[in-house]
Amino acid sequence: MDIRRAVGATVGIPREKLDDLLRHRESDRFTAREQVALEYAERITRDDRDVSDGCLAHLREHFSEAEVVELTFIVGYQTFASKFAKAFRLVPQGFASV
Repeated sequence: MDIRRAVGATVGIPREKLDDLLRHRESDRFTAREQVALEYAERITRDDRDVSDGCLAHLREHFSEAEVVELTFIVGYQTFASKFAKAFRLVPQGFASV
């Protein structure tokens, strides 16, 4: 999460909120809309989770169809970038310390 953390900090996301990303379910720092987006992202990226009809219905309560498409693209792109970096053994550039 190196460059994404740096970008998040640059656009004003508080460090504490970035620190809570992996604990987003227990954190009160995330809105309901953010929680739904994070749940959706996890379901896309984790092999042990499915994107169920219920998940999509819940997502559509908070996002328009265009936003769902954009969110899906961003999650897919970031997943690709992670796998690409892994394949070429690219190391973090130190942005996460921001």
